[in-house]
Amino acid sequence: MDQISNRVKSVTPSLTLSVTNEVKRLIAEGETVFGLAGGEPDFDTPEHIKEAAIKALQDGKTKYTPSSGIPELREAIANKLQTENNLNYSPSDIVVSTGGKQACFNALCAVLEEGDEVIIPAPYWVSYPEMVKLAGGVPVIIETQESNYWKITPEQFEEAMTPSTKMIILNSPGNPTGAVYSREELTALGEVATYEDILILSDEIYEKLTYGGAEHVSIGSINEEIAALTITVGGFSKAYAMTGWRLGYTAAPPEIAKAIATIQSHTTSNATSFAQYGGLAALEGPKSFITDLVGEYDVRRQFMLGRLKSIKGIRVTEPKGAFYFFVNCVDLGMKSQNLADKLLTRYQVAAVPGAAFGHDHGLRLSYCTTFDVLSEALDRLESFCQEH
Repeated sequence: MDQISNRVKSVTPSLTLSVTNEVKRLIAEGETVFGLAGGEPDFDTPEHIKEAAIKALQDGKTKYTPSSGIPELREAIANKLQTENNLNYSPSDIVVSTGGKQACFNALCAVLEEGDEVIIPAPYWVSYPEMVKLAGGVPVIIETQESNYWKITPEQFEEAMTPSTKMIILNSPGNPTGAVYSREELTALGEVATYEDILILSDEIYEKLTYGGAEHVSIGSINEEIAALTITVGGFSKAYAMTGWRLGYTAAPPEIAKAIATIQSHTTSNATSFAQYGGLAALEGPKSFITDLVGEYDVRRQFMLGRLKSIKGIRVTEPKGAFYFFVNCVDLGMKSQNLADKLLTRYQVAAVPGAAFGHDHGLRLSYCTTFDVLSEALDRLESFCQEH
């Protein structure tokens, strides 16, 4: 008897994790690898955040908390969303989860019926389509254009809709492309959503990481009609270098927030108790760390942009957010998995194949590493392109 569900069978294993595991294996065998595959800040978590978690441990805050999060943190998140994002959520609309990934999955499970379609612009974060499948939905992938900086247009949104469309997923700033939607672009997309009563899952985990004058705008802040359809996802991993803490959240209209809270109460229950106190310190403490982090990443971004533009055989658009470049390698004539494998085995450069993100002629390159590693990795990438 077949004991594995069809939903799980439909899910593709994470290519990003497989690259990470292969890199770890090579390093364990004594190989030198120049890693551009990382999806987490290479900075340590700020001391005041770590100290808050330590104090929580010392104070005995190691028990269950309310499944949706400690009241102080939910209130701090609601205040942050109001003051920084112009989003009007009450603390009861906030559910604190074990990372942004669980926040996204909770939201999908809360609203999707079997067969509901979810529009996902490609290139997309690797887990979106797989989460939709696990929640019983049907991912509808829309290929965006490099000429439009990898952003979906209102026309594409409209053309992709069917009577079964339930939601669109937007990620700005985006992984893997670094695309940042302007207020005007979000307004136009929001108008389409409101006209057809389509939900919006707005993944804003990279909101603090914008460059070159780009402004992060929360789509739910545009007007009340759009806000009523929007589930906002945020977290602490990228801006505060807290990836291992597994701390994220959803902010949603009351009925959806209640459904998300119900799901979480029967799955993981609360996020780790003392991690929540670290998150509270992150929101209420000094923010100079973020300024320093963004400044450092911007220097790396500009360095990498100049180098990539000089390499023949690849194309690149300037990312305005996050900490990735999505490089179009179609002129090299290889599928992305083959390209990434050869880069790693022959040139010791780790990159994530574009197939993971729904674009099989690209590579995602991260600049979450040192200048020495960036410089050597780009030298090797250039040598690879010259050879091919």
